[in-house]
Amino acid sequence: MLIANVLNLLKNEISENEYQRYVKQLKFQEDVSSSDTIVFIAPNPLIAKWIKTKYCDKIADIYEGQSGQKPTILIKTKDTIEGVNKPIITQEPKVVSTILNPSYTFDTFIVGSSNQFAFSSAQAVAKKPGSNYNPLFIYGFSGLGKTHLMQAIGNHAVHSGHSVIYTTSEQFMNDFIYNIKNQTMDRFRKKYRECDFLLIDDIQFLSRKEQTQEEFFHTFNELHSLNKQIILTSDKPPKKIAGFEERLSSRFEWGLIADVQPPGLETKISIIRKKCELDGVELGEDIINYIASNMGDNIREIESAIINLNAHAKMLSQEITLDFAKHVMKEQIKEKRKNITLEDIIKTISKELNVKPSDIKSKKRNKNIVEARRIGIYLARALTPNSMPALASYFDMKDHTAVSHNMKKINEMLESNENFKVRVEEIKNKIASNDM
Repeated sequence: MLIANVLNLLKNEISENEYQRYVKQLKFQEDVSSSDTIVFIAPNPLIAKWIKTKYCDKIADIYEGQSGQKPTILIKTKDTIEGVNKPIITQEPKVVSTILNPSYTFDTFIVGSSNQFAFSSAQAVAKKPGSNYNPLFIYGFSGLGKTHLMQAIGNHAVHSGHSVIYTTSEQFMNDFIYNIKNQTMDRFRKKYRECDFLLIDDIQFLSRKEQTQEEFFHTFNELHSLNKQIILTSDKPPKKIAGFEERLSSRFEWGLIADVQPPGLETKISIIRKKCELDGVELGEDIINYIASNMGDNIREIESAIINLNAHAKMLSQEITLDFAKHVMKEQIKEKRKNITLEDIIKTISKELNVKPSDIKSKKRNKNIVEARRIGIYLARALTPNSMPALASYFDMKDHTAVSHNMKKINEMLESNENFKVRVEEIKNKIASNDM
């Protein structure tokens, strides 16, 4: 009963998401616990490591507040326990010098056309490290899943018994500076050159850091010569990262380069559904579609919006409706419409629907061109101050009645076809947020 109270009190100090994903997975081992040692079983070494780092001290403090005695908290894992008092078999990773997020796995990564190649590349490296794809260099804009893929490789490697170092370029540099100052470079080199997998996030931030680059150059060579796997991420491909020595940037291209593109609408919808499933959040399809079409392409921001929305609903004891979602998310969805031009609208529609800009403004009657033109007229009315006569002139129509006719047709389509409505909303959001 005491342990249940302690965990309930901990639940009030951390987020619901963290409690459900990590703390709720623990199983109290009463038979091997005592007043000064509390033992829990975690389902796998990654969650055990995560809880040891994040929550053990909190659990001990709360227990002390309830009982007057501060215990040692042990987080173990087990394969089998035969009999009541059999010792617990602990499976710790061979070496994990930095924490990997246990939720970043291949199973929780949503695959779409925008990231299929990067995902397949990451899986290939995880299954057969240190061979053809070394290093694996993953690049793309912030928030698209590069870190998720990198850590999915790391989590797979840990489960396979490999030693893994995951770090950011900033952490690598700070670690280097610290060991230089303390004359402990042997310790630094042992850490980074004796692992099976070296994962460095945001390598671009080592730009113009000459001493750190020099050390990383030798670390890279040492690991590569031993067929140890190196994975790097960046916001740009190697050739476009300024401030690196040629001998180092050329090594980034020795293996495989994979890019992660912004997700399409269907992929974003799948990501939202998966996030809701993992966090136990219930959202209607209209809300999912609204988030997908209005939150842009940054996956972290989309996930943050879902967490924020769910938190508001719980605190206010409010059902999550579309109107409620719009109210809560109004600060996150910032529509920048002041300087939008007709050319901006046509350029985005052309790119999204694969129709030439000149065709959108022509009199051609192909079905896809007519649809693109109607979307252009609709968005021009919604996002710009242009009058119907002005739009008639721009789209080479007879007069404003032709514009009115097209507006009527597209409004009918928006009312009758939910998929079409979501697609138009996404294009509208891309234009409004200047994401072209």
